[in-house]
Amino acid sequence: MADILRGGQFLVKETKCEDVFTPEDFSEEQIMMRDSVIEFVDKELWPNKERFEKKDYALTEEVMRKAGELGYLSVAVPEAYGGMEMGFINTVLVCDYISGATGSFSTAFGAHTGIGTMPITLYGTEEQKQKYVPKLASGEWFGAYCLTEPGAGSDANSGKTKAVLSEDGSHYKITGGKMWISNAGFCNVFIVFARIEDDKNITGFIVENDPSNGISLGDEEHKLGIRSSSTRQVFFNETKVPVENMLAGRGEGFKIAMNALNVGRIKLAAACLEAQRRTVGTAVNYANERVQFKTPISSFGAIQSKLAEMAMNAYAGESATYRAASDIEKRINIRVEEGNSHQEAELKGVEEFAIECSILKVAVSEDVQNCTDEGIQIFGGMGFSEDAPMESAWRDARIARIYEGTNEINRMLSVGMLVKKAMKGHVDLLGPAMAVAEELMGIPSFNVPDYSELFTEEKELIAKLKKVFLMVAGAAVQKYGPELESHQQLLMAASDILIEIYMAESTILRTEKLAKKEGADKVQEQIAMAQLYLYKAVDIVNQKGKEGIVSFAEGDEQRMMLMGLKRFTKYTNMPNVVALREKIAAKLIAENKYCF
Repeated sequence: MADILRGGQFLVKETKCEDVFTPEDFSEEQIMMRDSVIEFVDKELWPNKERFEKKDYALTEEVMRKAGELGYLSVAVPEAYGGMEMGFINTVLVCDYISGATGSFSTAFGAHTGIGTMPITLYGTEEQKQKYVPKLASGEWFGAYCLTEPGAGSDANSGKTKAVLSEDGSHYKITGGKMWISNAGFCNVFIVFARIEDDKNITGFIVENDPSNGISLGDEEHKLGIRSSSTRQVFFNETKVPVENMLAGRGEGFKIAMNALNVGRIKLAAACLEAQRRTVGTAVNYANERVQFKTPISSFGAIQSKLAEMAMNAYAGESATYRAASDIEKRINIRVEEGNSHQEAELKGVEEFAIECSILKVAVSEDVQNCTDEGIQIFGGMGFSEDAPMESAWRDARIARIYEGTNEINRMLSVGMLVKKAMKGHVDLLGPAMAVAEELMGIPSFNVPDYSELFTEEKELIAKLKKVFLMVAGAAVQKYGPELESHQQLLMAASDILIEIYMAESTILRTEKLAKKEGADKVQEQIAMAQLYLYKAVDIVNQKGKEGIVSFAEGDEQRMMLMGLKRFTKYTNMPNVVALREKIAAKLIAENKYCF
């Protein structure tokens, strides 16, 4: 295998800006795809926002059919099964731009194309794929995914739904209840997870939605947001499922569920991007039009600060999401070239970057919430009214921190997976962690480096933030070993450091690449966003690093590590934060939209 970055290695290897993919690198085909998706959203979704808020489930189903006719449901599906087989970046791109208008549609879209269709394309037998995937790819049929149960939320493997083999061995009878099932009201096929006998792990099944076969639905749930996304309980009562409809092997269901969620996580991050761009655009329009004290409120620093940070987070989210999507695509392509099947290549490609998928899910879902929250604030009293688009955006954003594994679970997963990769030798954390420990004992260099070239100081700071993670996580692993998993608050603090490193580095690399291509003078606002993001990231790393260090180290060790933390989060030249925000806001206000 070529020397290609592995998942998690961003922490211990330097990435060059030439090696990251950015939204500025979209091909002509990708730009056409993006524009056609935006056109679909502007025509079918944006004008109908009110209907989506009034629980018009029929509308969701109708626009899903239109999306199917336009091919949007088939982007990730192999050509052999009626799909476009367009590559992972395109999958992410369509998911991004189709999700900007209403969470109701994006949930239906995400549940169908992701966890509803992918388990069959990735784990199905040839017969299963021929039978189901073309109908799902075209939108003739819709899919849903039945994993969560009333008693089993985050602990996905603890479900009680049973699958009992019939006496003649021809079929399984499935009995149990599932809850929070997206698309339940209009789907034709369920991916259902059930336990056979006392198996340690659950098993996946493809179950056709036939009410005469012991399948019944609860009422539509009344939800805070995503109101026209059909969400119901699904009950199975001795539902007969032919043995050939088992997905993968017996007891493989937990693995299917976890891998489907990895893909779901990066797609969920993508689904929060266009929502942020549109929220920023709507907020800027309003701020430019709303006059108070005889002047547009966009001329006030307090409002400019909000607009700048909303745009900065959207830009950072794009930078990191497309960086990871491209890493996954490269990995998939290498595996295909090596003779892996499409299924195997895609599975392994996404699994390799599961850490990044968890990081993105957490970071971008929290940014979209903050973005819509500030959007309400900029609209003032009007923002709280259903007549303005902000309150529905805020309500829709809220679910993103819960599904595909809560952000708490994903925070712990990202660090847990990294430690496991280190134990397996896939990412060398130990060597660099030892080097940092030695550096702490040494005398710091007092040379003032030459920072005249763009981003030299910022990239050096990123390298130092990585040392903070290695110092804190390394010491925690040494102290607790495998027991670290039970120290959740430490894992959460370490994970916040990890998240900020990945997001800040992605933003700086994207901007450095852009500045080399366009000339730094042409991208001053993007440079300002990268610098502002890093400044805020350094603060978070400082705070979370300190929280970790004072909670598990004492005496000399604690003093030594706190000194290290101070050394590793120190700027030589502090940026002028207010000036950075003003520069970003000025561009937004002049263009009257998200323009990056």
